[in-house]
Amino acid sequence: MVRVKICGITNERDALAAVKYGAWALGFVFYAKSPRYVTPAKAKAIIQRLPPFVTAVGVFVNEQLSVVKRIAEFCGLNALQFHGDETPAYCQKFKGYKTIKAFRIKDKFDPRNISRYKVDAYLLDAFHEKLFGGSGQTFNWDFIEDHKKLNKPVILSGGLSPRNVAQSISKVKPYAIDVSSGVEQSPGKKSDKFIREFFYECHHF
Repeated sequence: MVRVKICGITNERDALAAVKYGAWALGFVFYAKSPRYVTPAKAKAIIQRLPPFVTAVGVFVNEQLSVVKRIAEFCGLNALQFHGDETPAYCQKFKGYKTIKAFRIKDKFDPRNISRYKVDAYLLDAFHEKLFGGSGQTFNWDFIEDHKKLNKPVILSGGLSPRNVAQSISKVKPYAIDVSSGVEQSPGKKSDKFIREFFYECHHF
């Protein structure tokens, strides 16, 4: 089955439900303007309850380097995801952590620009003028049909839900997929039913 990251985790119940159905990674958003923001203290408490082999990913947007490192150490994060306007140099300053750089795709895809980032994986998301992820919007997957040129794992995000995830996996064939709003009943509150249906659709791949 394709790897699945459930992002925007804000409580233990949703975290354990995601793990129960097969989540490979959980995302914790440390961006105060996000409706899925979680405090470091709460994230740490949730992460301490996770079983082995589940990756805890911290999501940051244009955050100070020192703040990222402090939160990462405090919470016990395994990986860091940068969803803002971070530079290639910035993303290389986190030794000891797996790093993911997110790119919001609008109407074109430039592998050369993305390849400047020496990170462990690239996350491709839908562009939104005001939101850094979690918009619930998809983008034209035809734009990234040559994503194999990146020579790094690609994580597909942006408007995925039980209704379209099978199609997205079949068309894009990503290393992993990332879902947040598509399995929610409200921002920051996941639906057990939607999570179960999402994983059911993923089991075909």
